[in-house]
Amino acid sequence: MNRDQELSSNLDAVRDRIAAAARAAGRGPAGLTLVVITKFFPAADVRALAHLGVRDVGENRDQEASTKAAELAPEFPDLHWHFVGQLQSNKARSVARYADSVHSVDRTKLADALGHAAAQEDRELGCFAQVDLATALGLTGDTGRGGAAGEDVFRVADAVAGHDALRLRGLMAVAPLGVDPGAAFEVLARTAQRLRGHHPGAVELSAGMSGDLEQAVAAGATHLRVGSAILGSRPPAR
Repeated sequence: MNRDQELSSNLDAVRDRIAAAARAAGRGPAGLTLVVITKFFPAADVRALAHLGVRDVGENRDQEASTKAAELAPEFPDLHWHFVGQLQSNKARSVARYADSVHSVDRTKLADALGHAAAQEDRELGCFAQVDLATALGLTGDTGRGGAAGEDVFRVADAVAGHDALRLRGLMAVAPLGVDPGAAFEVLARTAQRLRGHHPGAVELSAGMSGDLEQAVAAGATHLRVGSAILGSRPPAR
């Protein structure tokens, strides 16, 4: 099996999982967006996925993402780039040039930097406020998952909504390691419900990865960030 066949087979399997999860949750699969996480994989893989119908790809490093976006833009101008990693404020201008959405807005300073950068680039940038589920679940220690804790989530969301060049899409979270993802995503769903009381348009929920997408769909996720189940084991960072 060559690489294109491998990607096609894996992509079909993930799409089948998503469809089955949607049926189990009484939801329509049309309301779910698969974001294929292509970090550390070459632009050739993104190109192959685009030929297979993928239009939403995710990256977590600006330098790598901007290079791939520039290379593939002439051939696939309709690709949507989702920035999903922790982001330094000084990278906001670069990310605003190519990204359609940032899933990891975890502090008001970053929201403000993205708002100013998107305005300078004359683009609208979708943003998800990232929730620290570890703190919400009362866990201690560094889980390495990022996100705003407690009421800070709502302050971040307010900061996003306060910029004309940003669109608050909803919340994002990663289930903490060693915790039942279903329970974690239930906390996220309750937080999202609170958010919608203040921002009724923020109806999207970015949650679920290769190992827990079914639980995320059951909790109301609209965006599933799947990498290894499609692309295989991640190569070493370059």
